[in-house]
Amino acid sequence: MKTELVEKASEVVEDSTLLINMVSKRVRQLNNGRSPLITVVERLGAADIALTEIIEGKIVIDDGQGIKEAE
Repeated sequence: MKTELVEKASEVVEDSTLLINMVSKRVRQLNNGRSPLITVVERLGAADIALTEIIEGKIVIDDGQGIKEAE
């Protein structure tokens, strides 16, 4: 996991527990076959993809504390 991505994502989602939960849920989705919502140009791990999606505003928290694609 790239440190700079963690730092940038922490600026978007300031609650560290919430950020960890978002990344965990998204990594699980990616590992279960969901497609990334970003263009992956370099070899990134699932956690780095999830962090980048958060940074770019591609995924957000839904009302039930799950994650969903941004509208």
